[in-house]
Order: sequence, then structure tokens, then C-alpha cells
Amino acid sequence: MIPLSLKQELQQRVARAVTSREAAVDVMKELQRHYGWLSDEAVVEAAELLELTPLQVEELATFYEMIYRRPVGRHVIHVCDSISCWSMGGESLLQQFEKLLGIAAGGTTADGVFTLLPCCCLGNCGNAPAVMVGERQFGPVSPAIAPALLTELRNTPC
Repeated sequence: MIPLSLKQELQQRVARAVTSREAAVDVMKELQRHYGWLSDEAVVEAAELLELTPLQVEELATFYEMIYRRPVGRHVIHVCDSISCWSMGGESLLQQFEKLLGIAAGGTTADGVFTLLPCCCLGNCGNAPAVMVGERQFGPVSPAIAPALLTELRNTPC
């Protein structure tokens, strides 16, 4: 259940928006930050806050790839697979992360620390291949420096 202080904060954000739908991504991201992912229960809570149906929130949640509808690791590594990153070695980078983490893209490490996800575009084409973890972007990231990045992340709180 959402804490009262967070609920009140989100209600204020929704009230400031021109329409409740305008605040939907913000509400979903805050609930995701609180719970770690957007569970079915969180979708219902978001729907109540936004005065939308759970189906409407679900449609929005599944559209945005940074909204997680299943549990994820403490650190979610997004590896850009846009044409710019792909042409600069993004595919090799993704394969290196898979090897280092012992998981396939889309998976989470057994210890729950990392989830590895390819994503459409991070908007960091000038630093291709790019990676994003949380709100931090990294690039260019080569397969050779991927181990150091993982070490840094392991020693960094979320």
C-alpha cells in the first residue's frame, strides 16, 4: 500500500497537471521508484490517483519501456540498440554484458542486482554505444570497459 505522504504528493502533482493523463508517467515512475517495479496493485493505485481505469494505466505502462511491469534488479542496465549504437558496436557490448552477468538480455542476475535490457534509443547518439543505468547515461561504452562499469555499479547504491 502506498504511504500516505507519497499519495498526497502524487495527488498534488496530478492536481497541478492540465489533465490527469499528463501526470500519468510521473505517477507511474514514482510508484515504480517506491515499489521497485509497477505491480498490478500499483497499476490500480495509479489508476485511482489519475482517475483512469486500470486498463488505461496498463496501456500507458506497457508503451513506455522504462516502466517495468515485472520485478527488476537493483540496477537496470539499458543498452541502446538504435542504429547509431548498433553501428558503433552496441551488439558486441550487449553480448559482453550478457557474458559478464551470466544472463541473456531481458534477464536478471540471481542475486537480484542487475537486469539487462536492450532499448530503442537513449538519445545519446554522439556517445555511441550508450548505456543508461537509473538516470545516469554512459558513453561511449566499449566491451573492454564494461567490467569496470559493472564494478562501479556494484559499489553504488541505487
